Amino acid sequence: MVIRAVDKNLYPNFDYTQKLPDMYVYDTVSAAVNGLKTRGYDTDFNLSENCLICHGDRYNINDFEIVEVYRFEGNSDPADEAAVYGIESNTGKKGVLVTGYGTSAEGMSAEMAKKLTIGYEH
Repeated sequence: MVIRAVDKNLYPNFDYTQKLPDMYVYDTVSAAVNGLKTRGYDTDFNLSENCLICHGDRYNINDFEIVEVYRFEGNSDPADEAAVYGIESNTGKKGVLVTGYGTSAEGMSAEMAKKLTIGYEH
């Protein structure tokens, strides 16, 4: 199962009963990562407890936005669950964050978990 998020900047008045013209669908985590990278998300972000880290720079919760998210569920093993995020920082850096979710997402702060939740509004 793949859950796709809507880019709030491109579709601020999106009606969730409509089909998006530019919706991307990926069957695997690697396909989602590669697709995002071809669209300019060429930096790798890493998750820390309460921030994202990239090349030594720290991005606190208010320093980045989630532009796209693709969620993947394992067929039988919860450890196979993952989310791929298209991230844009407040400095304009665009990149990819890959995380586990559910029980495999332990170790992040409650604020970061909330930010990474689909449908989060700040």
